[in-house]
Amino acid sequence: MIDYAKLKQLREETGVSYALCKKALEETSNNLDEAKKKLISLGATKVTEKASRTTSEGGIFAYVHHNRKIASLVELLCETDFVAKNDEFLKLGNEIAMQVASIPAKDVNELLKQEYIRDPSRKVNDLIKEAVLKYGENVKVNRIERWTLGY
Repeated sequence: MIDYAKLKQLREETGVSYALCKKALEETSNNLDEAKKKLISLGATKVTEKASRTTSEGGIFAYVHHNRKIASLVELLCETDFVAKNDEFLKLGNEIAMQVASIPAKDVNELLKQEYIRDPSRKVNDLIKEAVLKYGENVKVNRIERWTLGY
């Protein structure tokens, strides 16, 4: 039997769909901590399933550092314009643009392996995986560019 208060709490804390939260709670006998761990493994499966889906929507995000000497552009893609207009997707794009400006990366693969500047216990790729779980769509960083004044 599902504890609906825990289901609601898990959903609010993770942003993952109710269906996956319910499945995780069922498989862990309503243990919240274990359910969060279960969501990570379930998430890896979902991310893999969605990785081949076409991403033709999204946005371009820019960040200019306060000293105006470093700037970045990021092309973040998703499957639908519905997700592309979502406030959380917009926030994700801005966060990744700030990451690109903060820590140089030669390419997208290098960026995805970096520690996230706001939480070094996570990688940038973890942010993308979490977005895939939240939106139920393939999300990917397609291109990045970083400029430094005078170079």
